[in-house]
Amino acid sequence: MAEAVAVAVESLAGVKARAARTVLGQVVLPGEELLLPEQEDAEGPGGAGERPLRLNPGVRSRVRVVCGPGLRRCGDRLLVTKCGRLRHKEPGGGGGGVYWVDSQQKRYVPVKGDHVIGIVIAKSGDIFKVDVGGSEPASLSYLAFEGATKRNRPNVQVGDLIYGQFVVANKDMEPEMVCIDSCGRANGMGVIGQDGLLFKVTLGLIRKLLAPDCEIIQEVGKLYPLEIVFGMNGRIWVKAKTIQQTLILANILEACEHMTTDQRKQIFSRLAER
Repeated sequence: MAEAVAVAVESLAGVKARAARTVLGQVVLPGEELLLPEQEDAEGPGGAGERPLRLNPGVRSRVRVVCGPGLRRCGDRLLVTKCGRLRHKEPGGGGGGVYWVDSQQKRYVPVKGDHVIGIVIAKSGDIFKVDVGGSEPASLSYLAFEGATKRNRPNVQVGDLIYGQFVVANKDMEPEMVCIDSCGRANGMGVIGQDGLLFKVTLGLIRKLLAPDCEIIQEVGKLYPLEIVFGMNGRIWVKAKTIQQTLILANILEACEHMTTDQRKQIFSRLAER
């Protein structure tokens, strides 16, 4: 990783902007500008056909690009704000897809739309204060639950685990959570049961486990019947039939980040034989 960062530093010092498609999977540094080749008139990497990566569709911009974590819009350019590896997801139906920076940061930064697991730490009037692992607690209204009214208040106590999503996540404002979707339904959100085990993993592992083609979750589901909740803030809640099974699942999920595929299959095969 240190060698990759050194290469990126040299590249940043020598070149002002690089083509996004040529640095996929490579380390990018804060302050770099990304370029996107023209769809038709590109002359290859570094050619005259490349232009700054534009987010707004216009006359000259034929590719609509979505910027994810680690990238920031600055005018008609896309700037890197985090150190990490540049990733890209192909679009489902036309467009330039999604670009983001895959970094191993430890502290969670709230993002609008993220589903997280929080801990109620205080109650102030009609507002609950929820610890989500960020720089400040998030606010949660008692009306942000399915079926909640002024007379029918949800039974939420200090210390309860809450699974919800952010509707406000701005660096200049206090983050705000809700436990209902756009239709007013819980859709799996709300207070998590008293039993089970809550533990924390890296943010990179959470994104890996939530991938549609993640084999780890498929293999874990074959071991024991379980209930599991993933939070984008690096928290996982898991519950199995017994405490022993719950602890085994938690240890597997924590260790799988540093395991190879063969090592993981050996462990699952040993547990299946028990």
